[in-house]
Amino acid sequence: MKRNFLKITGMAAVIAFTVACKDNKNEVEATEAADAAEATVEAVTYTVDTEASNIAWIGSKPTEDHTGNIYLSSGMVKVNGEALESGEFTIDMNSIEVTDLEGDKAASLKAHLTGEREGTSSDFFNTAVYPTAKFVVTGLSGSTLEGNLTLKDVTKNVSFPVTVAYDGDKMMLNSEEFTIDRTDWGIKYGSSSLADVVADKAISDDIKLKISLVAVK
Repeated sequence: MKRNFLKITGMAAVIAFTVACKDNKNEVEATEAADAAEATVEAVTYTVDTEASNIAWIGSKPTEDHTGNIYLSSGMVKVNGEALESGEFTIDMNSIEVTDLEGDKAASLKAHLTGEREGTSSDFFNTAVYPTAKFVVTGLSGSTLEGNLTLKDVTKNVSFPVTVAYDGDKMMLNSEEFTIDRTDWGIKYGSSSLADVVADKAISDDIKLKISLVAVK
């Protein structure tokens, strides 16, 4: 009876994991890097307010989600009228924070993500070697922002829905929640695609992101 119960429990976890993976909103298809967008000479530069900007993230396992934020160290966009023509943003990978845990548990997960915990440097972001990530705008088509995202020296082109608004000298760019597959950037720790990872212990390949960016003239 106990063995059957364990089998059923394990199967339920796998099913929940599979359903969660299929339910990701705005799932991004990572493609080959594209040429950076070029602004016209009339474009005005807006500088990112790093204290008012952030990227919220959600990472998942069959039994739990973890949430957090990561912050920009610099960035700028070039705008002609109210048309965003180009831009690039540098992401401080050491700024990653965990918001669903507290104290030692939050610090332990952060150390695992950055690779500071002993023996985990190659698991996720290895910030000692790759302290920053980068996003370079390659185009804005309607409400879809396109750009090259570089993580750990791997660059892929992605696109996701955004809204852009202006208030005086301030520009606000907010994305809808979208999902990237971390394995597209070679980050495969705990992935269910690996033969030695048990499905109900796997970490989802998908990371949900939501960008809130403020820039000023």
